[in-house]
Amino acid sequence: MSGTETKAAGRPRSAEKDAAILQAALELLASQGYTRMSLSQVAAAAQVSKSTIHLRWKTKADLLTAALAAARMTDTPPPSGDLRTNLVNILKDFAATIERVNGMALIGTCLAEEAHTPELLALLRERTVLPRRTLLRDALEQAQLTGQIREDADLEAAVSALLGPFYADYMAGRGGDPQWAEQAVDLVLAGTRAGN
Repeated sequence: MSGTETKAAGRPRSAEKDAAILQAALELLASQGYTRMSLSQVAAAAQVSKSTIHLRWKTKADLLTAALAAARMTDTPPPSGDLRTNLVNILKDFAATIERVNGMALIGTCLAEEAHTPELLALLRERTVLPRRTLLRDALEQAQLTGQIREDADLEAAVSALLGPFYADYMAGRGGDPQWAEQAVDLVLAGTRAGN
C-alpha cells in the first residue's frame, strides 16, 4: 500500500464539523473581535476539540478568512443573459452576505488588526474581496466583448463604483435602501454603455 493510499484510509472530514467550526468562528469574531477570540472558544462553541480545528486550518487568520469565504456567494442565482440582472444579483448577494455575518464589524476588525496581524487582511482580500470583484469584472468584460460596454471603459473603476455605495451609505447612516444595488448598477451602466 502506498503512502497516498494510507492517508486516504483515515476517517474522512465531517462536513457538519467544518460548518459548525466556520459558523462559530464568524460569530465569535463579530462578538469578541479578532484579538479577544481564541481557537479554544471556537472549539467550545462548535463542540469540537482544538486539534480538530488545527487539522483543518493552520492559524486563526486562516480559519476566519476561510469562514468568510464560505459565507460568501451562497445564494446568487446562475448568470442570466442580461448584464443588469447579473450585476444586481451579485451585489444583492454581497449585501446579504455582509448582513448575515455582521460583515461591516468584521471588515472593521480586519482593518484595525492590519498593523498587528497583516495576514488577516491579506487573506480577507484573497478569499472574499478579490473573488467578488472578479465576478463583477467578468460580467463587465463579457459585456465589453459583446459591445454592450464601451471598449475604453475602466472596468476596475466600474467595479469599485458598483461596490462603493454599499460602504458609503453604511458609513453615512443611510444603509438599508432596498434599491441600492439597482441604483448602483444603473449609474455605472449609464457611464459605461457603448454609444455614450
